[in-house]
Amino acid sequence: MAPEVLDESLNIDAFDSFKMADMYSLGLVFWEMCRRCATGNKLSAADDYVLPYHDSVPSDPSFEDMHEVVCVKKIRPHISTRWLSEEVLRTLSKQMQECWHPNPVVRLTALRVKKTLCKLDADNTVKIV
Repeated sequence: MAPEVLDESLNIDAFDSFKMADMYSLGLVFWEMCRRCATGNKLSAADDYVLPYHDSVPSDPSFEDMHEVVCVKKIRPHISTRWLSEEVLRTLSKQMQECWHPNPVVRLTALRVKKTLCKLDADNTVKIV
C-alpha cells in the first residue's frame, strides 16, 4: 500500500490520488517481477519469490506494521545489485524507485512508465524473453 493510504491522507475525492497510489503499487509489482528475472551469462541467477517488505514485517503484517515500515521508517524494498548489470532491470529499478517516492505528485505517471517500457521493447540490443 502507498504511504498516503497507510497514513490515511489519501484524498478520496480526487481520482488522481488513486492513480498516484496505484503507481506506488506498480513499483512493488515491478520489484516482484525483477526478483524472478534471470541474469548472468547463462541466465541462471534469479531470486526466490518473496513479498515486498518480507524482511521488514511479519508474514501476515497488520496495517500498523505496514504503516511503521512504509510511513515512519520510510523503508522501501531492496534493489539487488544484480539488477544493475542488465539494462532492462536497471531501467525498471529506476522506474520502481521513482514510483515509490513519498510525495505522490512526484511519482511517475502511467504514461511515462509506458513510454519507457515501449522504448526498452523497441531497442534491438535488449533481449526480453
